[in-house]
Amino acid sequence: MCDLLSFEADRRAVNITINSIGTELTRDDRRKLYSNFGLLYPYGHEELAVCEDVDQVRGAMEKYPPYQSIFNRISYGESQMLDKAFYEEEVRRLCLSFEQQFHYAVFFAYIRLREQEIRNLMWISECVAQNQKSRVHDSVVFIF
Repeated sequence: MCDLLSFEADRRAVNITINSIGTELTRDDRRKLYSNFGLLYPYGHEELAVCEDVDQVRGAMEKYPPYQSIFNRISYGESQMLDKAFYEEEVRRLCLSFEQQFHYAVFFAYIRLREQEIRNLMWISECVAQNQKSRVHDSVVFIF
């Protein structure tokens, strides 16, 4: 469970950083939005707080082996694919939680996998409604 929550906290820290680039949000305000746990806490948060573009975020995250593999899957300047890469990693970790016993992560994983299934269905229905059937597989994250 700790691994799942730490990954979620780190993913949110990266999303806060990327979404606040180019806004009036200061470094101190950005630091206040970060959680106080996770693999990136506290040194990774300090590095993320001073990032001014996506490539600097990538450089800060490549120092951490679990996130290095995520950022290696996407090319430079592709911040839209970052969400899909994070979702795929989350699904992988959630599926691994079913292989352990006697913990509450199974319930958390079940709910989060259902949320991913709903995101997949929403994406597919939007593609069908907009007659973009060729793009259906672009953002679908396969669960099992």
